[in-house]
Amino acid sequence: MQKITLSDFHESIGGKMVDFAGFYMPVRYSSDKEEHLAVRNSVGVFDVSHMGEFLLKGKGALDLIQKVTSNDASTLFDGKIQYSYLPNETGGVVDDLLVYRVSEEEYLLVVNAGNIKKDWDWISKYNTEGVEMTDLSPETSLFAVQGPNAVKTLQKLTDIDLSTISYYTFVKGKFAGHEDILISATGYTGAGGFEIYLPNAIAEEVWKKIFEAGAEFDIKPIGLGARDTLRLEMGYCLYGNDITDETSPLEAGLGWVTKFTKEFTNSAALKAEKEAGLKRKLVAIEIIDKGIPRSHYEICTADGEKIGEVTSGTMSPTLNKGIALGYVSAAYSKVGTEVYIKIREKLTAAKVVKLPFVAQNV
Repeated sequence: MQKITLSDFHESIGGKMVDFAGFYMPVRYSSDKEEHLAVRNSVGVFDVSHMGEFLLKGKGALDLIQKVTSNDASTLFDGKIQYSYLPNETGGVVDDLLVYRVSEEEYLLVVNAGNIKKDWDWISKYNTEGVEMTDLSPETSLFAVQGPNAVKTLQKLTDIDLSTISYYTFVKGKFAGHEDILISATGYTGAGGFEIYLPNAIAEEVWKKIFEAGAEFDIKPIGLGARDTLRLEMGYCLYGNDITDETSPLEAGLGWVTKFTKEFTNSAALKAEKEAGLKRKLVAIEIIDKGIPRSHYEICTADGEKIGEVTSGTMSPTLNKGIALGYVSAAYSKVGTEVYIKIREKLTAAKVVKLPFVAQNV
C-alpha cells in the first residue's frame, strides 16, 4: 500500500484510513453525511493525490491522444480541459480521464489512481512516434477544494481572478506564495470549486493555508466516503463500478464524448454497436419506498424478472432517499419507468429518473 505525501498528516487529524486503489487514504474524518453536506453547503477539501498525472510533449502528442482517446482533442485550446476515455480493443473502457491542453505540443492527462500503470502501459503501446511521456504522479499532490464557498476561500491565496476560470478550464500562476501552480475547475461533486496541482514538498504548507483561509466558512477535510455520495448525486461514473474493461462506453452514456469524426482505438466496432442499437443502458434510479440500493443488487420488474443490476448505490444525504446507477435492458431505460430493486430479497419500488439527482452548481 502506497502512502500519499499527507497520509500520516490525515491520520493525525483524525482521518479514518483505508486501502483505496492501493493507496493509504482517508475515507472519512467525522461522518460521511456531515462531510457531504459541508461540501454542498459551504466548502470542503479532498486530498486526491493518489490520482495519476502524465505529461505528453512533442509534435506527435496530439496525434497520440487522438489515437487512444474517444473525444476529439483537436478542439482543445490552451487552458482548456476535456473529459474523455481510453477505449480498449474489445468494446470496454481502459479508463476515463481528463485531457488538459497546456500548449500546442504539451498535454496533461489525469487518470484514475487504480489504473496508473495500466493506463501508462496502454498509451505507451500506441506511442510509435516517440512522443515524450513523463509520469508526474509520484511528485504531484492534488487537492480538490469544493463547494459554494470555494472561490471566497481560495481567492485569499492568489491574485488570479478565480471567477474567470470557467468550467473545464485551467490557469497556472502564483498561489499560496508559490509560483507556477496549476488551478483547474472540473470537479467531481457538482458543488463548484477548483483543483490545485502542486509539488509534494509544499503540500502540507498549502493544505494548512487553505484551511486558514476557509476557517470563516467552517471548512472541513473530506474523505472518500463523501466523495462517492457527492459524485453519485451528480450521476458521474466511477471506474470499477459503472464503467470497466467489460462495459460498453455507449451503454454507459458516454456517447457524448465518443467522436466518430476521427479514428481511434476500436472506433469502427463502437460505431457499429451504436448503429445496431444498444441492448442495455446505464440509468439513474430513485427509490420510492424505503431502502438503500447497493452495488450488484438486482433490478427487476414488478413480477421479479431480473432486467439489470445496480452498479453504484447509496442513501442520498441531500435528498434523504435511496439513489442508484445501474444497467437495465434498453426497453426499461426511459425516464419515468417503474422498476424494482431487490433489497434483502424484497422487491422495493423505484423509478428511472433524469440526471443529475441534485442540481449542479458550477
